[in-house]
Amino acid sequence: MKFKKPKFWDYKKPNFIAYLLTPLNLIIGINNIILNIKPKKKYQKIKTICVGNIYLGGTGKTPTVIKLYEIFKNTKLKVSTAKKFYPDQKDEHIILNNRSEFITSDNRQKIILKAIERNYELLIFDDGLQDGRIDYDFKLVCFDSENWIGNGFLIPSGPMREKIESLKKYDAVIIKNVDKKFDLNEIYQSINEINPKIQIFNSFLKIKNKNEFNLNDKFLIFSGIGNNNSFKEILIKNDFNIVEEMIFPDHFDYKAFDIIKILKNAENKNIKIITTEKDYVKIPVNLREKINFIKIDLEILEQKKLTGLIESKINEIN
Repeated sequence: MKFKKPKFWDYKKPNFIAYLLTPLNLIIGINNIILNIKPKKKYQKIKTICVGNIYLGGTGKTPTVIKLYEIFKNTKLKVSTAKKFYPDQKDEHIILNNRSEFITSDNRQKIILKAIERNYELLIFDDGLQDGRIDYDFKLVCFDSENWIGNGFLIPSGPMREKIESLKKYDAVIIKNVDKKFDLNEIYQSINEINPKIQIFNSFLKIKNKNEFNLNDKFLIFSGIGNNNSFKEILIKNDFNIVEEMIFPDHFDYKAFDIIKILKNAENKNIKIITTEKDYVKIPVNLREKINFIKIDLEILEQKKLTGLIESKINEIN
């Protein structure tokens, strides 16, 4: 979905526009009710994990999926990642395909059947918590510490795909941070008030290829991701000197003229260019030479505890 998130979505208190759009929230609300009452299918021949969100975009689902894949591929299980095919989300498909065993289709049930046919034992979905047809073995909800739940309203009044109370039906929460020092007490308290039994994990992003850059340089950065500010923040935390920023909508499909404009802007100011890996894979190959990207890794605090929780839940079911 190519759109620029409205700023009022992330106001701590809903504004007039949010309240004005409230009647339209009924569409999402009714759809969620229907999904919750529909019977869901449990697949016995394969174990499934769904890494999803209830806040729309920028919560770190894909890095979390890749991290879980890296963890479980070192076990005896034959594991693959999976994502429903969306034509406007080819960036995530490319990254998952580059970084893992990967299966996609226009239907998540078809993906599961493909995985069973290929003898996979564990399938890790990128997104899909709102798919009312599948009863996943483990359901993990991603949040970003900066945006949390925004104004708390459902789409289109706010950024929520489901009400925060939906955390009652999920197994664990993972909160993405720019660094380890972010204060999460308020978020933890809110989650525990809704579901005291849910397990909460903290993660943070780190740059894997920082040594490839000269920090004395000045940089133009550009991105079209769910949370563009998190990209900027991680660069600032790592002492990159950012002098210009160009922001595009999430999953933006770059054309040659978009990239040429960025290149000319940087050339005129004699500055280097940095983008995200998700953006880089969409740049025409012949225009990539003067553009660098940061390689992001997700570190999960208490990783062994999360892995143990997933394993115990899956083994309990099977």
